[in-house]
Amino acid sequence: MSDRPAIVTDDLTKRFGAHTAVDHLSLTVPQGSVYGFLGPNGSGKTTTIRMLLGLVAPSAGRAEVLGRVMPRGAREVLPRVGALVEGPAFYPFLTGAANLARLDTADPLAPSRTRRARVGEALERVGLAHAAAKKVHAYSLGMKQRLGLAAALLAPRTLLMLDEPTNGLDPQGTREVRALIRSLAEDGTTVFVSSHLLAEVEQVCTHAAVLRTGRLVAQGTLDSLRGASRPRLTVRTPDAAAAARVLRGLSFDLEPAGPETVVAAAREAPGAEAAAHDGARPPAAEDVVAALVAAGVRVRGFTAEAATLEERFVELTGEGFDVAG
Repeated sequence: MSDRPAIVTDDLTKRFGAHTAVDHLSLTVPQGSVYGFLGPNGSGKTTTIRMLLGLVAPSAGRAEVLGRVMPRGAREVLPRVGALVEGPAFYPFLTGAANLARLDTADPLAPSRTRRARVGEALERVGLAHAAAKKVHAYSLGMKQRLGLAAALLAPRTLLMLDEPTNGLDPQGTREVRALIRSLAEDGTTVFVSSHLLAEVEQVCTHAAVLRTGRLVAQGTLDSLRGASRPRLTVRTPDAAAAARVLRGLSFDLEPAGPETVVAAAREAPGAEAAAHDGARPPAAEDVVAALVAAGVRVRGFTAEAATLEERFVELTGEGFDVAG
């Protein structure tokens, strides 16, 4: 496997009239990663995917997919990319298997002699083998979503790009899609997953990027994003005023608490949006305790809690995320 990133964008921008949907976006998606592309609805995720696939031309900037600049390199790139974007569209009065066979026929690189076997294998992989002979108009939304995934898997793929892949799926279907994504990644496929579902990203992704109104506010490994969260401390002490002074000096912001309790969160310095990139860390818990004791603060109780990934994303976007999944 090449060390070259599967996707690189540099100041990628898309404007629709006066509206900027994607604003100077610079992403790096490592080969073999499961990369979560996170943001509230309307933050520019789908527009970005359409530019990466060459379906929409950027207004400015550059997008490189599998080593080729898009959309110029689409002829070379797209046969190696499976995609599910904005929900699948199929012929309603054809069966699931017939729909996939038609899609496969349209691929000039797909060998006809193995078509039936590949269609059957794709349906089996997404849990639709039992509905292969059923007409698509009778499929539920979740079944159509599965069929879209099967279409993306008709041929071996170097890169899989999925826009809200668990949309319409029940909890069991969602778990199966997560397992499918993991198995693809284990086989060496890079998977780019756009989602507003935090649980989806936490359970399957190795890396993530966060968008807010078309702008990138953080990207990196999931561990680095968690590490950039603002830890929250609770100190129980009869010397609350002295403890507060120490914590302020260590760049913590105080929060309302009881008379012998001090609660503080690490201050987010200017430019903290980059913390997920450079691995910056607030003071360690043991260093905080040492500073309190050195200042003569009588510490009766001390707890340190890292902010959850959900809280970090709320800090970055100013909006909540759907954590169902």
